[in-house]
Amino acid sequence: MPQNVVGSQIRKLRSARDLSQEQLAAKCGIAGFDVSRGTLAKIEAGIRCVDDVELWILAHALRVSIEDLYPEKYLAMGAG
Repeated sequence: MPQNVVGSQIRKLRSARDLSQEQLAAKCGIAGFDVSRGTLAKIEAGIRCVDDVELWILAHALRVSIEDLYPEKYLAMGAG
């Protein structure tokens, strides 16, 4: 079963940039990911999974690398 491990990190990064969910959704829309505030809330809560293209657009909208969207413990798994 798919998991959403990036949601909490997306929320942290969005908050650190002082963006509302509506503002981030608008930035995603400009980049081609038509996402509502409600869907973004579900992503941040870990309820809705994110596909690879959506992940790329979220990283672009937040001006971070895709790796920055993953919690540290998941990055450490790949370092071995």
